Amino acid sequence: MVTNNPIPGKGGSLFGATTVAWEDVYKGTNVMWRVPRNIHYGDNIVVREDETAVFFRDGKVLAYLDKPGRYGLTSTNVGVLGNLVQAISGVRQEAEVYYLQKRVFDGKFGSSEPYVFRDPDFGLVNLRLFGEFRWRVGAPDLFINQFVGTFGAAASTDVEARLREQMVVLIYNTLGTLKDQGMRVTDIASKLSTIEQAVLGTAPTHFGPLGVELQQLQGISVNLPDEVQKAVDTRSTMGVLGVNYMQYQAGQALTAAAANPSGGAGTLVGAGVGFGAGMGMGAQMGGAMSGGGSSVPCPKCQTMVPVGVRFCPSCGNSMQAAPPAAATTSCPKCNAAVPVGTKFCPNCGASMAPAMQSCPKCQAAVPMGTKFCPNCGTALG
Repeated sequence: MVTNNPIPGKGGSLFGATTVAWEDVYKGTNVMWRVPRNIHYGDNIVVREDETAVFFRDGKVLAYLDKPGRYGLTSTNVGVLGNLVQAISGVRQEAEVYYLQKRVFDGKFGSSEPYVFRDPDFGLVNLRLFGEFRWRVGAPDLFINQFVGTFGAAASTDVEARLREQMVVLIYNTLGTLKDQGMRVTDIASKLSTIEQAVLGTAPTHFGPLGVELQQLQGISVNLPDEVQKAVDTRSTMGVLGVNYMQYQAGQALTAAAANPSGGAGTLVGAGVGFGAGMGMGAQMGGAMSGGGSSVPCPKCQTMVPVGVRFCPSCGNSMQAAPPAAATTSCPKCNAAVPVGTKFCPNCGASMAPAMQSCPKCQAAVPMGTKFCPNCGTALG
């Protein structure tokens, strides 16, 4: 604010001089304020504890005042203002005054354009990032020279927009450096704190020439494309379950079938095969595709699970205490290897109950191929 009246408690002013001060009501969240008119010889500049007054002319900073007090632009202040008084003492010599706040500011950033991350597993991945940062003016002369003289910033909003852009550039550069050091896209979520520390470590070199100090970085969020995020989640789940991709896919397909009565599960039941047998078949398929065909029943839900899998894909129960591979027998119809105790062949659906015959002497039911009746001992052969 510019006023023609002295400010109480700050001392008197020269006759006819203008007293310039940045009133609190106009500060708010603004980091910078330009005095509406140029100052002249004889004017008074009021500087408070939380601010710095910067004198700017011909594209560069002439001087700045960062200690509280009232400064009269007269010959009595030559020792304080140096060559500033000489520069503005003539009729045509004037200077602009910018006020800067010393306090810390909070800012938010977000990428408007994606960062292309080349990953060895997923190829080119478009990343978008968001977060918050805290900053303050570190060097008033550099700050004004860069933002006013170089970028032509006229208001605090211009400064904030520029800082958001530079914040994104700095994080992109950091991601590129960490990528060259071996970081993959699947590592980003677990290395956010590493990214933050790396950004803060390079911030002085990046923001120092702008006269800005980056004091804190928090809430970084790096968003992956949906398809990549799903793949990352799948890989994480596979690691927890201890299964390979084919085993995981088989379990997922059968779980989906169980939730859809009109789908695959209904078909299996209609063929006389229970869902547990269907899960066993899926697990065996997964095991066969991964190079092995041995399966064991889950001790909790009896689903057949490939040997070596740590968790049941049907109920999630731990398989660590699972018994060794179950004994198998041949299907009487298709000769497929079927675990002993299975009622129907998981390959062709045929009943695994043996064919029966009657003993000619006692009429007891005896499995086909038996040489002697287990009831009366009569030869059947």
